[in-house]
Amino acid sequence: MTSDETVPGVGVRPLDEVFAAIDKVNRRPRPWTGFEHGVLGAYRWAAGAQVAAPVTAAATAAATAGTTGPCHAQLLAECQAAAVHLHRVRAQGSDHSYVLGVHRALAWLCGLHEDRP
Repeated sequence: MTSDETVPGVGVRPLDEVFAAIDKVNRRPRPWTGFEHGVLGAYRWAAGAQVAAPVTAAATAAATAGTTGPCHAQLLAECQAAAVHLHRVRAQGSDHSYVLGVHRALAWLCGLHEDRP
């Protein structure tokens, strides 16, 4: 690979690392928790396998442009939306496991932490 070539990625993660993360979640025993559904939803959206964002349900521009998934800015925006929604859901005393899973997965994809959920 030359210095002009780029490795396809999702956020700051190489695409093969994202696919490995998806595979790891898919191999977890079922029934899945809300957290696991959130993690998988975030990974699938980020990798371009689903059109609607996991929290805002916004369709990504990538879906219409034919690229693989959302750009880094869209990942960060959805991560921030998940953080806001998580705060609201916790304050209401509702189940927050799905949104927590989404937030943790998107934060990992964006490089905000190194702990892959």
